[in-house]
Amino acid sequence: MTPAARPSQHAPELRAAARHIGRRGFLTTTGAAAALAFATSLPSAGVAAAAELDAARITENPFTLGVGSGDPLPGSVILWTRLAPAPFQADSGLPAERVTVQWELAHDERFRRIARRGTVTAHPEFHHTVHVEAGHLEAGRVYYYRFRVGRWVSPAGRTRTAPDPGSRVSELTLAAVSCQAYHDGYYTPYAHLAADDVDLVFHLGDYLYEYAVDSAGGQRKYTDRTLPDLFNRETLTLDDYRLRYALYKSDPDLSAAHAAHPFVVTWDDHETENNYADEIPENDVPPEEFLLRRAAAYRAYWENQPLRSPQRPAGPDMRLYRRLTWGRLAQFDVLDTRQYRSDQAYGDQAHVPGPESDDPARTMTGATQERWLLDGWRSSRALWNVVPQQVLFARRHMDATTPSRVSMDAWDGYSASRRRVLDGAKAAGVENLMVLSGDVHSAYAFDIKDDFADQSSATLGTEIVATSISSGRDGADKPPTWDTYMSANPHLRFFNGRRGYVTVALGRESARADFKTVPYVTTQGAPVTTAASFVTEVGEQGLKPA
Repeated sequence: MTPAARPSQHAPELRAAARHIGRRGFLTTTGAAAALAFATSLPSAGVAAAAELDAARITENPFTLGVGSGDPLPGSVILWTRLAPAPFQADSGLPAERVTVQWELAHDERFRRIARRGTVTAHPEFHHTVHVEAGHLEAGRVYYYRFRVGRWVSPAGRTRTAPDPGSRVSELTLAAVSCQAYHDGYYTPYAHLAADDVDLVFHLGDYLYEYAVDSAGGQRKYTDRTLPDLFNRETLTLDDYRLRYALYKSDPDLSAAHAAHPFVVTWDDHETENNYADEIPENDVPPEEFLLRRAAAYRAYWENQPLRSPQRPAGPDMRLYRRLTWGRLAQFDVLDTRQYRSDQAYGDQAHVPGPESDDPARTMTGATQERWLLDGWRSSRALWNVVPQQVLFARRHMDATTPSRVSMDAWDGYSASRRRVLDGAKAAGVENLMVLSGDVHSAYAFDIKDDFADQSSATLGTEIVATSISSGRDGADKPPTWDTYMSANPHLRFFNGRRGYVTVALGRESARADFKTVPYVTTQGAPVTTAASFVTEVGEQGLKPA
């Protein structure tokens, strides 16, 4: 379904440039680079054009959006913050001048034993965000970090490095989260996650939503504050996306979770636009113009996440898929299933599988990423091969009838692509495969069958689906589709429609998934409970109640 066309929010000069630049030209020509610089507010002279700000002139707290860390390696971790004395202003309350930021990493919470310290520049071109690649650290240990600007000191964060690649780690506990529409409710699950004992957090997409947020914060129904009108519109421009991250990151529960644990992030669709596919937008605008929006969205995403320099975008492209390891216990192949996919089949409507969705030429990942994934499995030395990604991987029949409709936006709409991935896992000898997914605002636990049409076929792995943090509002333990889905999908072991998150404890003999839910998010203060727990054993895939 294509919504009605709407007026472009891009400047007329930019739209004119986009109309004359094809996809290949957009990425390679000097004119395209100039248009992109215009689109993303990059000064032509680069960082040298910015004067340095005297930090003594910063009279309001610049650390309003907290701190974060991510992508832990054995000897390094990324530390993040953004300087924003006035986060709900386009300039964040700072002039277009660079700022020197001090950072320090300590062995203890009181910062008495400093492990590393240094300075980094917060450039106005990157909206005064900071990405410190803190290196020369000890593998497999906890650190504490903070930032200073002038007389201001940030909140302290807690992070960790990954173990040495060859170490025989005995256990790891991760959390998986997804889908946090600000306007659908409070981030109460994050308050509980911040206090939970996990080693790292995987965010599986929809960190941001492009939809308007009214002055009352939507379902939050604020009575103690009024949000600015600038949030009450869809995000289209770089300023729009940057301001929306400021709104989301101003939430204290999200800030607490970022400060408590390192995050490994990947996006889905709403960080840019609902259900886009590669350069094809949901809305009726030319692909060249959509790429300008995508460039703005990708840039704001990188600026506001704890990501390394190889992930920094170049125009409308960003290499987000990447690989992390946790000793010889786990290899994490983080996927991007938005940027390279084929367009959704059958108009992106739920549909019975057919020639269009089953076309072998269709891809969810693109050929390069698919080859990277399969090559990585062939060289993996890990006990567990875990794939954090966005949309449902296992078959999910949506009707009790045969044939049944399936989602064209999930891997069901890209069946040949899924088949190639599963065949690659078998060829590589992957025995303990786990897929982590989000997107659907419900918690699911699936067995991944070699042939979903034959329930007696081998179980090749498991899929753990994290419910949303807030998207979908309060939800229900048994959504209206519960009976249908449970009866139509024998490989589906669990289905719950509340908000929350999931933790997975990986061990050398088994893995345990605990689905943690809250009864409501439209008001604050909900308690957390464990709705269900499952285990899958090493060498014998298949979920069993714990």
